[in-house]
Amino acid sequence: MFTPLRHAAGAAAALVMALGLGMSASAQEADLGPITLYNGQHKDATIALIEAFTAATGVEVIERDGASPELAHQIVEEGARSPADLIYTEDASPLYMLAGAGLLAPIDPDAIAAIPAEYRDAGGLWTGVLARSRVVVYNPGLIAESDLPASIHDLVSPEWQDRFAFVPTSGAFQAQLSAMIKIDGRDAALAWLRGITETGTVYGKNSLALDAVERGEIPFALINNYYWDGMVRERGIENVASRLHFFGTHDLGEMLSVAGMGILASSTHQEAANAFIAFATGVEGQTILADMSNQYPLNPEVATPPTLKPFSELTPPSGTLDLGEFSDGAAAVELLEEAGLL
Repeated sequence: MFTPLRHAAGAAAALVMALGLGMSASAQEADLGPITLYNGQHKDATIALIEAFTAATGVEVIERDGASPELAHQIVEEGARSPADLIYTEDASPLYMLAGAGLLAPIDPDAIAAIPAEYRDAGGLWTGVLARSRVVVYNPGLIAESDLPASIHDLVSPEWQDRFAFVPTSGAFQAQLSAMIKIDGRDAALAWLRGITETGTVYGKNSLALDAVERGEIPFALINNYYWDGMVRERGIENVASRLHFFGTHDLGEMLSVAGMGILASSTHQEAANAFIAFATGVEGQTILADMSNQYPLNPEVATPPTLKPFSELTPPSGTLDLGEFSDGAAAVELLEEAGLL
């Protein structure tokens, strides 16, 4: 159990009181940081979380942005000299890599007790914070939901020629491809990728693919749920032409990605880092993150944002949270290059 942070003169109340972890007073001076967070998640939501945490605890958080894989590889290069105390990634793959390299410290069990065990590392080296689902966004004016493909594997068929969009540069698409390599094998994944290169239309961003479906330029697209949910929240469902489709069959098209956090083993602010994770996985932190990013909170005490399909109704494929040797995404990038998509 990590020791609480004592109220220092002129500082905010002790972290233990602010976070409600119920620990006794520490005999040592408060660990008031500052702590440095390498952030690969949504910047606005993360900044809101940081501001709330600092207001509650008095601990300053220095945020550095970047793509999750790049930040993870940067930590590997920096080793024990890394200025980071924490890393917050878009999906769990970089955390698996860092844990395997021995670069993450065990998180205090009390700090992550609110998160179900299936969404955190068995050894406590990282924890899930939020989840998002891969989905199909479609325009009912161009295609009925009942006429959509039964699986993303079907998209190689000539039937879907020029009828759907995908975003090969998207980290979530690449994670989906990594999962396909793991489950179906490299050759099958490459054949699928080459197939959709012929039948599908490439877009540079998920938001652009969504806009194309919304405007009726293309019947459907493969995206993450939060792009559409955010649009609905902003405009109102009555002002949105498109709709979401979930396969409902544990298909790879409904793959779940988990955004997570880990503490660096080299961090000299373990107490403050643990407190930050406790705040992020607690009710206040989860509410801030879910509401601002339109993703699913993993703390079951926090309600799913009303625009999202209930988390309990999702049917993601099994065996795709831990991508094992494909966690770093290198195999997926290699296939994308081989298919001429990167």
